[in-house]
Amino acid sequence: MGFNKNTQLKGSLEEALSYGANTFMFYTGAPQNTNRSNIEDGLTLEAMTKMQEINFDYSKVVVHAPYIINLGNPDKEKFMFSVRFLQEEIHRCEALGINKLVLHPGSHVGNGIDTGLDSVIKGLDMILENTKTNVVILLETMAGKGTELGTDIKQLKYIIDNCKYKDNLGVCLDTCHLNDSGVDLTKFNEYLNLFDKEIGLNRVGCIHINDSKNEINTHKDRHENIGFGTIGFNTLIDIIYNEKLESIPKILETQYVDKDYPPYKYEIEMIRNKEFDKDLINKIKQG
Repeated sequence: MGFNKNTQLKGSLEEALSYGANTFMFYTGAPQNTNRSNIEDGLTLEAMTKMQEINFDYSKVVVHAPYIINLGNPDKEKFMFSVRFLQEEIHRCEALGINKLVLHPGSHVGNGIDTGLDSVIKGLDMILENTKTNVVILLETMAGKGTELGTDIKQLKYIIDNCKYKDNLGVCLDTCHLNDSGVDLTKFNEYLNLFDKEIGLNRVGCIHINDSKNEINTHKDRHENIGFGTIGFNTLIDIIYNEKLESIPKILETQYVDKDYPPYKYEIEMIRNKEFDKDLINKIKQG
């Protein structure tokens, strides 16, 4: 969700509560540009006080870094822009008291996967060496669209293993991206076992729950509402309620219906009831 400059964290919390959510993820500004308003401590304190009053677990609230950050870009100027901007986002997380920051690992833009991964590592080391932060950067699993990096366990493991500041690194699993990258989510436990062996389940800090418009291994990254895509409701429910991931915050990133109607209240109800509603889209439009 967005970060209105007039309401900030307080407004994001109120929106999440209106959906019946028990966690949420937000951007500290527009994800596609550098426009950022100053963090207002008063609004942050109001939000924190409210969460404390209602026993809302603030430690599971997540920030998503803007899409324009690309640590894999070989262009020196663009690379340094990404380094500086991600540092600023970390400082904004610190000001908000949030310690989970989801990041798209980046794209090699034609310079090759190995070179791109090394560039990401270099950028992360530069940022974390100069920041000395408790914020954990969660590298998101990507679908493999274009020249995206971080599309499989091997690439994520390489980044984490070779970063000097690996204690500040984790992973955000995205179900749509996993499906589109070639992971069979009907065998999710097998994927988790491999992930645990290669990286460690302790590094999973967030899960994006999305259905997919695409068949497995198509590398397209097009999210679908829960139960209306190729992954399917029951498979997603099994992932959401997987005991190995019980304490991990799970975030819906599904699309608005007709660009006007947020689906989250209704999708959360379906998930809590563990029952798919084929009339969901019509109910969302009716409010």
